[in-house]
Amino acid sequence: MTVKKDLEKAIAAAESAKGSYASFATATDDKTAQEMFKQMSQDMDRHIAQINSRLSQNAENQLQNLQNQ
Repeated sequence: MTVKKDLEKAIAAAESAKGSYASFATATDDKTAQEMFKQMSQDMDRHIAQINSRLSQNAENQLQNLQNQ
């Protein structure tokens, strides 16, 4: 499997986790749990952004490698 595919899988997993956390937050009446799950969902936003950044960097590196051949 390529790095690109691995990163895409990681993004999909992080997006899935984010959705689960958001659902958990709305499914409970416990304010502490709601806040925890909202924070976890926001953490996933940061994770997704970081992985997307790495995916873009990987694409740029591949393009440069092709141009240098």
